Amino acid sequence: MPLLRNSLLPSNDSIVSDVSSLHEMTLSNGITTTDKSSTSLIEKTGYQDSVYLNAANIFQSIHKEKPQDKLLVKYGNGPFPLAVDFKDERCQRLSYELAFNALKYQDVLENILIDSGVYPIQAVPDELTSLVVVMLYDLQDRKFEPRQNIDDEDEPIAEVQEVECSLYSFKTKLAAALARCRIKHDALSIDCILPDTIRKQEQRASALPLFAWVNTLKVSLDEVHSALQKEGFTRVESLSKFDGCTYCLDTHCEDLLIFPSTVKEHLLTLELFVDHKLLLQDKSRSLTVHSAKSLLNMDDDILIAHVGSGLTVAHMSVLTNQETAKVFVCGVKSATKEAELKNLFTQMECKNIELLREDFTSIEPTDHKLQKVKVILLLPRCSGLGVSNPIEFILNEHEDAELLRDISEGSVAVDKLNILAQQQLKELTRAMQFGKVQAVVYCTCSIYPEENEAVVNKALTSGAEGGKAQPYRLCPPVLPLCCKSEINTSAENFFKLELSDISNGCFIAVLARERDPSETVSVKDVLARAAAKGLLEGIDLAKPSKREEKKKKKQKITLTKAASKEAAIQSRIQEFLDREMKPNKTDSDSSVSNVIASTSQKTINHTTSDSMQLKKTAKPLSNSSLPVMLKNTPTSSSVQKVFERQRTVRKPKSEEKLMVLKPVEIVLPPVMMPYFNPQGNRSQISSNHYYYHWVGTKSGIYGSLSPSSSKKLIKSKEPSSSAAKHTRPWL
Repeated sequence: MPLLRNSLLPSNDSIVSDVSSLHEMTLSNGITTTDKSSTSLIEKTGYQDSVYLNAANIFQSIHKEKPQDKLLVKYGNGPFPLAVDFKDERCQRLSYELAFNALKYQDVLENILIDSGVYPIQAVPDELTSLVVVMLYDLQDRKFEPRQNIDDEDEPIAEVQEVECSLYSFKTKLAAALARCRIKHDALSIDCILPDTIRKQEQRASALPLFAWVNTLKVSLDEVHSALQKEGFTRVESLSKFDGCTYCLDTHCEDLLIFPSTVKEHLLTLELFVDHKLLLQDKSRSLTVHSAKSLLNMDDDILIAHVGSGLTVAHMSVLTNQETAKVFVCGVKSATKEAELKNLFTQMECKNIELLREDFTSIEPTDHKLQKVKVILLLPRCSGLGVSNPIEFILNEHEDAELLRDISEGSVAVDKLNILAQQQLKELTRAMQFGKVQAVVYCTCSIYPEENEAVVNKALTSGAEGGKAQPYRLCPPVLPLCCKSEINTSAENFFKLELSDISNGCFIAVLARERDPSETVSVKDVLARAAAKGLLEGIDLAKPSKREEKKKKKQKITLTKAASKEAAIQSRIQEFLDREMKPNKTDSDSSVSNVIASTSQKTINHTTSDSMQLKKTAKPLSNSSLPVMLKNTPTSSSVQKVFERQRTVRKPKSEEKLMVLKPVEIVLPPVMMPYFNPQGNRSQISSNHYYYHWVGTKSGIYGSLSPSSSKKLIKSKEPSSSAAKHTRPWL
């Protein structure tokens, strides 16, 4: 249907041109008005008919309801009567953006319709008022210029064409009403009429960078750096150095990259994004996934309570062991949704994901499939007031569009906040009832304590885990690159990311069971958990543990001390033998040293403690008439056998307990041997003195200290005259 054009006076044209100077908004249809270097703004041409219709459908479900006494515009009852499917993702995004903009300016647009006298439009029923509002916003955003021919393969929609003709026929009155509204609020442009909270949210949304995590199942981080460099991207140190095609690493997650928002269209055309090697997602989800990963052992399963868009599930799968661990996700009810998710996971090469149709609160904790689940990841529906770019959040996480209404108002009604908090508490306490689960990760994008700290504290005091189970306690979330100073240092141990120009806000709490003393954890699980926490960076896992190294070092020191002790003992014995054998030194001295040196420390300590050291005697008399008493004189081979037998019998542990005795010289008095006369004369007693000293075998071995060897004694007989001369020979 051709557009209806009314002839306008020059004055009216100037009025329209003057009063319709509105704040140029950046939409994702490729029209950018923030380029300050451009001398003229790019002219907007409008949207396809299906975009207007879908935007009206979204607006109908989220528009602000007013009391009857203040109701000026009627939107009809029930859902929007007309709806079509989104043609593609781009059309879906444009529809949400148009609906959100109309929602933010709902009061202004309604006043324009009433003040201009255009409403009610006779040809348009109340059920299509939502379509009138969204098309009025687009008309004033185009400065009341006609919509250009749009390449649209779809057939024109009659309702859209009719509303467009009606609005364009009243464009002069609509422009004048807009000018009066601007003067009334003393605003230079229409965006100045918005509350400060909404304007700040828009500023943050326009400057918020893009976050993309690396799918390490398909590509490594180094390969991503190389691919981006080939595409003309430059890696910088921080966000403050962003300039065009640049990017940097995130400060919390090692697999997260940050890009400026201006390169989004270019990024989506890169092979890295087309092949699902890089995926755009809000940072809060990556923080949550890494917090859960740090709590998992190698073979543990994890349960995700809400499926969302599937990207969080896929990221969790990428970080887990594909062969030994499973990722369960609840709430996949429709076959269409299941097929969509399976297709996504196949393209990302995630093989350990199992979809469950039941809602999280309907699943029994005793379900046999979930007995290996050790961690539950809970991402409940929340107010979302910590999100600056709600449209991206809704599309990526499949959140409810009502989030747009709360953000457009800058707050959440008390009743709605209480309902959300009750549902969150219900889900958290349900998670604590799983007997095999050891930890629960709870995350929201809310700025309200009622949804964050209050819910967690109530769950901890509820005793939901049962009396026989180990109780839960709060522990600080562990992130690969997170500094301890960023964790709330209070007793709560929460992690909070404040809403800012560089990130959305989020709240993370980790509830972990106290460790059961009887529970044993394998070494590989300890290493896996330490690696997830970033504690093993740069450490080769093949190396022994610190305890083993310490034990080996201690053993080495003990052996060194033992060796030095053995050397000292051998030195003392050698010195003693040299001193003892000095008068009778023969060529066999070297053999004596060799025999002693070949013995072990066990034999030396034993012989040192058991052998009796005799005082060095004088040179024996050479009187050949004296009898020589030799008993069981051992050979050198028998001595060596004795040494070997002692080495075998002695236990190594006993050598540390033996006390090394210092060699002592012991002097024995002369032995008085009575002589009995055969005739019975007992009065005649021989005064001959007998002395004993050590002797060796015939082979020349002297001073054998073996306790098992027989003592070799030579009895030297001296005449009585000798005894008279040496009355006390031991002195």
